[in-house]
Amino acid sequence: MKKITRFLALITLSILTTVAVAAEPMKIGVVNAQRLLGESPQAKAAQRVLEDEFSPVQAEMVVLQNAFKAKQEKLQRDIDVMSADERRNAERDLQNDQRNLQRRANELNEDFELRRDEMLGGMQQDLFSEIQRYANENGYDLVLGDGVLYMGGSLDITDEVLKGLEARFKAAK
Repeated sequence: MKKITRFLALITLSILTTVAVAAEPMKIGVVNAQRLLGESPQAKAAQRVLEDEFSPVQAEMVVLQNAFKAKQEKLQRDIDVMSADERRNAERDLQNDQRNLQRRANELNEDFELRRDEMLGGMQQDLFSEIQRYANENGYDLVLGDGVLYMGGSLDITDEVLKGLEARFKAAK
């Protein structure tokens, strides 16, 4: 991270030096990509899609967890009246159920993460396309993202890029 920050600082410094020598004003903007990924209508729509896609599976997991808990409580209630073999078999079944439940939860989490990353990749591509479009249309020479140590408010173009993303989202409907 420090290397990237230093690298960006060196690039910025060299560009600013070049600008001063060329005596042509350079238009620079800064974008908060995390904010765009959180506030854009595309991101909100993707979140709704993920919720719709995974809510049935999450509901199924709640049912399985409740069944496991009920089985566990029943074993706790009945443990004193069970024979040693019954107790051992019930405990083994409960451990198997717990492993299966944990395995299913892990699979669900992995599926969710893969799907979210897939959607995020597409959104990032749209985000960068919108930033490039905005920069070209408005004459920016340089647009920076992460790694900025300081910026004046006049350089932040996040709101304008967000408006462009909103417009593209409405147009796509």
